[in-house]
Amino acid sequence: MTTALYAGLSGILLLALSSRVVNARRTHSIGIGDGGNDELMRAIRVQANFTEYVPLILVLILLIEMNGNSAAVIHSLGAGLIISRVLHAAGLSRSSGVTSARFVGVLGTWLVLAISSAILLMDAMPR
Repeated sequence: MTTALYAGLSGILLLALSSRVVNARRTHSIGIGDGGNDELMRAIRVQANFTEYVPLILVLILLIEMNGNSAAVIHSLGAGLIISRVLHAAGLSRSSGVTSARFVGVLGTWLVLAISSAILLMDAMPR
């Protein structure tokens, strides 16, 4: 199952993002919330944004795979998702303003979401 590769990579990426939140909490002695600390706020948002998008997109990719679409389609969507999320995390981690990495990461994530949704809608159409 090809989607399992991207689910596994997503899990590792989530662990990395979560460890950044924990490290920022320890560094700044903030146990709950963000304490108004910009670094911790960004780390929390990077992690939260990941959890807002990735689970649904992985389900969509899995359904596409279960519908018998090609491995190339699954790999394209999965790789696009992982690359986009890494870019988003890198961009937002550096600045809460607009960065090219954050912009490309968001755009890529939305494209994977839109394309996955469109493929599933086409798969669901009667033939």
